[in-house]
Amino acid sequence: MRIGVDVGSVRVGVAASDPGGVLAVPVTTLARDRRGNADIDQLVLIVRERQAVEVVVGLPRQMSGQEGRAVRLVRQYAEVLAERIAPVPVRFVDERLTTVAAHRRMAERGVRSRARRSLVDQEAAVQILQHDLDSRRGSAAPGVIGCAAPAAGPDGVVRAPRDGPRAPDGVVPPSDER
Repeated sequence: MRIGVDVGSVRVGVAASDPGGVLAVPVTTLARDRRGNADIDQLVLIVRERQAVEVVVGLPRQMSGQEGRAVRLVRQYAEVLAERIAPVPVRFVDERLTTVAAHRRMAERGVRSRARRSLVDQEAAVQILQHDLDSRRGSAAPGVIGCAAPAAGPDGVVRAPRDGPRAPDGVVPPSDER
């Protein structure tokens, strides 16, 4: 099972795959807690309870491909999460246009605008994870949503930072390998 995460400034959308890695479904929306990290605590519990083998985090690049402030915040979030769930890997995928697509899909289903606020992050997480699952099976539709984004290491895995030198490939081992 894999977990998909859409990190926003106010909410964090969470999705999960079925055990076979075919279908992504919404799990929950967490309120961001920048001071106490309660959202990360809840996400850690979800990863453990569902025995996830990987967490896929959407990277909100600008349409030009540039990385702005939002990307830096998501990378910081992912580093904290990676430290807490090691050895489960955290990997980035490009999430451009997922929130727009999520709003569109929900409107098509008749979800009212006001109700969408609490659900759009879950739907975006579903889109991030589903595109990644489809890409793994080689059946992803072409387009921007979910295109693989360069990640911290050559394998696309984000690992928590550590003091001291990094391996030549830039990958930082999980805390239990230090």
